[in-house]
Amino acid sequence: MRLRPCYVLTLWLSCALAASIAQAPLPQSPRIDKIDPPGWWAGLPDPMLLVQGEGLNHARFTVDGADVALDHTQISNNGHWAFLWLKTANAAPQILWVTASNDQGQARRSFTLAERSRDPKAHGGFSSADVMYLIMPDRFADGNAANNLPGDDRKALKGWHGGDITGIEQHLDYLHELGITALWTTPVTSNSAMLESYHGYSATDLYAVDPHFGTLDDYRHLSDALHAKGMKLVIDLVPNHIGVQHPWMLDPPAPEWFHGTLANHRLTDHNFYALMDPHAPRQAWSATTEGWFTDQMPDLNQENPLVSRYLIQNALWWVETANLDGIRLDTLPYVGRAFWRDFHATLHSVYPRMTTVGEVFNGDPEVTSFFAGGVAHRGIDTGLDTPFDFPVYFVLRDVLTHGKPMTDLSRVLRQDALYPHPEQLVTFIGNHDTSRFFTEAAGSVPKTKLAMGMLVTLRGLPQIYSGDEIGISGGGDPDNRHDFPGGFPGDARSAFTKAGRTAAEENIFAWTSGMLALRSAHPALQTGIEQNLFADDDLFAFVRSPGEAGCALDHSSERMLIVVNKAEHSRVVELPMAETALTGCEAFEAEAPAYGAAPGVNGGKLRIEEPAQSMTVFAVR
Repeated sequence: MRLRPCYVLTLWLSCALAASIAQAPLPQSPRIDKIDPPGWWAGLPDPMLLVQGEGLNHARFTVDGADVALDHTQISNNGHWAFLWLKTANAAPQILWVTASNDQGQARRSFTLAERSRDPKAHGGFSSADVMYLIMPDRFADGNAANNLPGDDRKALKGWHGGDITGIEQHLDYLHELGITALWTTPVTSNSAMLESYHGYSATDLYAVDPHFGTLDDYRHLSDALHAKGMKLVIDLVPNHIGVQHPWMLDPPAPEWFHGTLANHRLTDHNFYALMDPHAPRQAWSATTEGWFTDQMPDLNQENPLVSRYLIQNALWWVETANLDGIRLDTLPYVGRAFWRDFHATLHSVYPRMTTVGEVFNGDPEVTSFFAGGVAHRGIDTGLDTPFDFPVYFVLRDVLTHGKPMTDLSRVLRQDALYPHPEQLVTFIGNHDTSRFFTEAAGSVPKTKLAMGMLVTLRGLPQIYSGDEIGISGGGDPDNRHDFPGGFPGDARSAFTKAGRTAAEENIFAWTSGMLALRSAHPALQTGIEQNLFADDDLFAFVRSPGEAGCALDHSSERMLIVVNKAEHSRVVELPMAETALTGCEAFEAEAPAYGAAPGVNGGKLRIEEPAQSMTVFAVR
């Protein structure tokens, strides 16, 4: 019998389709490799879990636990990622079970819903009463040789050197002796796949401590050890970007996870003024918030609600896990203001006393104040507790090392009116991104001591970069990141001890620790207002006081008068006392270590002779 052509074709197509269906691979059994966050706490906002694995796109998810519900899910097309939104508001601490199943099998993973800390002192925040110390863990001290990994090389300026969390903990007595009350370390999150990311700013896992630094237990132990000494721990978080070796780079959990792609992205242009300008078109500022910081640092898309929630949860997880007191926020202007509003709203609702400080690397107070919380700009309040005081950083260097007049400092301080809370600003004379002050001052011990003295007595919270208290030298990155002397096996000497410090190092250390002790002993230097009395080319005089009233109206409170002379010769200055915080004051006693000659009072003026390149701090009553 002869078959018609159309019947033959139809029969062939049917057979081919049947064969292809028979040969198509069945959905694979699901696999769960990782869950972010690794755990959560009863009483915290409902968590969104990010599950990583295989075959998740054909799986049904369940979460088993008392008073816990799986609200909804979102699964990537390739089956590698699943977002799970849980309802835990009424749940008690318990072990939950997350299950992904299909006809081929199932995968289960436990998930702990823990009890929150009941310590009433937990998450207390930092304030102007504190003194913050910055450490790069890789360059401070090697306390555990077991986590020194292949490739560590102290001769490599941009390589891993072997410093770790244990090394920091082993030298807390040194920090206590110096007068430190809060410790900020550069990020401890894992950067291990990035060969030159010893600095910690190119994360490859936002929920893990880098193995070069130790373990999560080591970090928790450091937190406990600090608190036992009455000190605080400040974490460094980087919501702006990650490292290019992060698994997300080639396999993002959701569309639009990044701004751009590895092959097609733009670099940031650092145009903060365009961000501030209400008349600027989007084209003028979009590269600032959407460009990559470097080609090695992919820019996260915080406008994506999934990314935003992931990052906010990550902050809460670290705070609760390590019993943290504060957060330093990297590259703050490069992230949109709406994200910072949501970030701080959540953070402060869960931890009302928690404080944050943000990096706004710019010397213009108009710029730095734009990002401070407490006031809305462009319709949005960032909620940031305080930015770093980069304007005072720049001007202190200018007046003390580059011959600029002290009136420049007075001019910058006048612009404190731009900030909702200038008394909370975090002041500094150097950090891990700047040349060392000692090098900027051409190795001058007197200038370095003046810088430290002014840092300690000006309004705000002083931050000291590890090594500046002994005058470590260094130019720009990476020359400003040398190992701390004595922190590593085989070092010829230890600057952690008086015997191991050079004469110049001991001179600066003794002065700095003495000035910090003076600050600790006098509340006016910690929380008092600042009243600037006099400034010219070389001399600056100011008062720290509980209020603007003088001694005539307030006999009980102590004021502190600070006189700074940067000239290479002595100076005589007469300060008017009427209608100042010195009105009616009669006793002026110089305080160690900032000794000076007793002033004279005549005709309503205070006459002071200040020696060359020196400063004197007077307790005033």
